Amino acid sequence: MNLKQKEYIKNTPVIETERLLLRPITPDDADAAFVWLSDEKVNKFMPYNLYKNTDEVLHWINVILPDDDNFHWGIVLKESNLLIGSCSIGPDKKEPGAWGFGYNIRSDYWNKGLTTEATKRMIEFAHIEQGIQGFVSNHAVDNPASGRVMEKCGLVFDHYSEYSTFDGTKTFKAKFYKMHLG
Repeated sequence: MNLKQKEYIKNTPVIETERLLLRPITPDDADAAFVWLSDEKVNKFMPYNLYKNTDEVLHWINVILPDDDNFHWGIVLKESNLLIGSCSIGPDKKEPGAWGFGYNIRSDYWNKGLTTEATKRMIEFAHIEQGIQGFVSNHAVDNPASGRVMEKCGLVFDHYSEYSTFDGTKTFKAKFYKMHLG
């Protein structure tokens, strides 16, 4: 790990929820992250391609650390110390003054409220610790479970649009959400 990565990890706080620890994701997490990054069910509506090996995961981790403006966390179950997903939050490129967020979680941990729990905590961190008031996110229309997470976190539907995979091979009709905290 280079000096910039070590600084990034040092400056990314560990934050907690009742059941989870959100901690900086590191190169040591590549094997655990491969579980969800290589899962077709998790990947179905994501902008990235399905990961084929842990070297690709390691490359992703090395790219996000520290060369963007987002906070990136691994989602860890407190009871077992198992890394089950990742989440991030940071300045939105299309919505000035607002922060966007995203999340991935292993499919065997879906429908347990864990993604909502992690996302609420990210929003709280951004609002209280970083002074952010506006939040945005979106999901594929065909992935309503992700929309329920956003709604449970207080976001409201704003408009329909679309997003594409990073390589442009797929485009999804999408619902875009907003929230403003006073």
